[in-house]
Amino acid sequence: MALTHLLYLHGFRSSPASAKARRMAAWAAGRAGLTFACPQLPPSPREAMALVAGIVAGWSATGSAVIGSSLGGFYATSLAEQTAHRGWRVAVLNPAVDPARDLSRHIGTLTAWHDPGLKFDFTAQHVAELAALTPPPRLTKPLRYYALIAKGDELLDWREMLARYAGCDGEVLEGSDHGLTDFEDHLPGLEKHLLA
Repeated sequence: MALTHLLYLHGFRSSPASAKARRMAAWAAGRAGLTFACPQLPPSPREAMALVAGIVAGWSATGSAVIGSSLGGFYATSLAEQTAHRGWRVAVLNPAVDPARDLSRHIGTLTAWHDPGLKFDFTAQHVAELAALTPPPRLTKPLRYYALIAKGDELLDWREMLARYAGCDGEVLEGSDHGLTDFEDHLPGLEKHLLA
């Protein structure tokens, strides 16, 4: 498949400045004719998904793909399941499975990882928006998904991720961490899925 468009969605409190986002931007820049987008997502999940919908509105049904890390993996799954008729390739990196549950403990004023001077409010309304975005328990066409899951993830339960993305392409790492500091080592498998 000729990959024409690639969307990268970062995680909670993260940004396009994350190591994985920058690595995928560099990867995309080396591929002629590939449009790459990695927006800064607002704290509101509803606003984040509206932003994403606007970006991908004109993208083709074939040749497009989305990658999401952590909360971005949840967003990528939600987007893919809402637009299942398009058949996009999807890759999730240590994806959040139930962020409404997990992030309900983080309501309050927070700082961004890559810019500690940037503060934002995360509210109960945002948690409700996450709950509303929860995709159905069964994925349509699991083989279009690639899940990179680290057993060493210190924030999310790898078993929950594995159960959620059962039947998908991908790799379960014995160690690593939530941020996938060894991401470069696993890029070939991800690239193979995106270009299949």
